[in-house]
Amino acid sequence: MIFSGIAFIAGAQANSQYSPYSLYGIGDLSTPGTAYNRTMAGVGIANRNNRFINITNPAAVTARDSLAFMADFSLYGNNVFFRQGENKSINNVFNINDCVMSFPIWKSSAMMVGIMPYSGTGFGYAFDYQDKDIIGQTGNVSYAASGTGAIYQVFAAAGVTFWKKLSLGAQCNYYFGNLSKKYYGIFSNSAYKGFQNGNELKLNGVSGKFGLQYEQTLGAKSTVGIGATYSMNTKMKGYIEDYSYSDASSVTDTLYHKTDTLDRSGKIRFGSEIGVGICYKYEDKWMIEFDYTRSDWRNSGFDNTPGFMGNARASSTSSVFSSSVAQSFRLGFEITPNRNDIRYYMKKVTYRGGAYYKDEYYMVDGKKISAMGLTFGATFPVFRWYNGISVGIDLGQRGTTDSNLIRERYVNLSIGFNIFDIWFRKPQYD
Repeated sequence: MIFSGIAFIAGAQANSQYSPYSLYGIGDLSTPGTAYNRTMAGVGIANRNNRFINITNPAAVTARDSLAFMADFSLYGNNVFFRQGENKSINNVFNINDCVMSFPIWKSSAMMVGIMPYSGTGFGYAFDYQDKDIIGQTGNVSYAASGTGAIYQVFAAAGVTFWKKLSLGAQCNYYFGNLSKKYYGIFSNSAYKGFQNGNELKLNGVSGKFGLQYEQTLGAKSTVGIGATYSMNTKMKGYIEDYSYSDASSVTDTLYHKTDTLDRSGKIRFGSEIGVGICYKYEDKWMIEFDYTRSDWRNSGFDNTPGFMGNARASSTSSVFSSSVAQSFRLGFEITPNRNDIRYYMKKVTYRGGAYYKDEYYMVDGKKISAMGLTFGATFPVFRWYNGISVGIDLGQRGTTDSNLIRERYVNLSIGFNIFDIWFRKPQYD
C-alpha cells in the first residue's frame, strides 16, 4: 500500500501534473506528441502527414510541403478522480503541452524546434498516526506531504528524405527543471517539536534521439509505412538539496542539511527508449497505425538517491517504489469523409480515435502500475491551407484499488492550433 488512512489534498495548486504516484523519480512522464498525436492515443512513429507537425519521430519532419512554414501550439487539462479504499478525491490541472515550429532547409530536408513538458511532479496527502502507544504519550500526530515541479524538454531536430521513400532524422534534447518535495510531522502537544523534511532538485542534461521512416505504395491508392526511433539514456547534472528541520513556535532548528552535486559519473539517468510503428493509409481519406515503445529505467539511480526514491522504507504507512521497464501499446486512426467538400463543412473535418495500454517506469511494492484508455478527437479546418484547430479527449484509468493501492480515473482534454502558411515562394517576375 502507498499510504494507510490517507486523505488526499486536492486544492488548486500550480502543478503541471497531479498524482500520488508522482512522488517517485521525476514524476509522471508526459504523453508523447502534440494534440494531433494525443487524439490518436499518441501514435506517430510511422505516420507521415504534411498537414501537421509530428514530433514523435524526428524523421517525420520532412513530411511537409517544401515551401511551407508550420507551427503547432497545444494545451491540455488533466481531470483526475482518485480512490483508495473508502477515500476519494478530485483534482485538475491545466498546462501548455507543446510549442513547435518547422521549416524547410534545402529541397528534401527540413528541421523543427520546440519546447514541451517531459515530466511533472504534483502531490499532496495527509494522515493521522493510529498507533495508540505513540498517541498515548505524545497526543495526536499528523503527517503531511506535498510536491511540485516539472522537467521541460527543449529540442531541435532535422531530417532528410532519400528517393522519396526513406527518411532519416536526428534530434538533440536539452532537459531542465526543478522539483520540490516536502514532508511534515505535526504534534498537537506543544511540548513536542514538529519536523519538516524535504528535497529540492535542480536538474539538467543533454541527450539525443534518432528516427527513420519508410513508405511503400500499394497500388494507386494505398501506402504502408514503417518507422523506428531510439532515444539515448540521459546522464543528468545539477544538485540535490536534502534538509531536515525541527519546528517550534519560536525557533527552527536545523537537524540536517546537505547539497549533493550530480556529476558526470551517471548517478542519475533517464531511461533509453526504442519505438517501432507501422501504419496503413488509404488515399487522403483514412489512416490506421500501431506503435510499441519500450524504455528501461532500472539503472536510473532513483532507488538509492534522496529526493527521487519516494518513500524509502516499507512500514504501516508507506510503500517502496522501484525503477522498472516501461512499455506502451498504442493503436490510433483518423478519417476524413471528403476533404474537398464545398457544401458540408463537417465532411471536411478529420475525425480521430485510439486506444492504449502502458506500464509505468516504476513498481510499488513489486507490483506493476499500468494505465489504459481511449482517445477521441477531431481537427476543424479554418481559414485556408492546412490551418486547423484540434480538440481531443482521453478517458482512462491508472492503478487499482487492490492491495490498498490508489486508482486514478481521468478525463483529459487537449486543444491544439495548427498553423500553416507559404513563406518561401520564389517570385515569378520583377
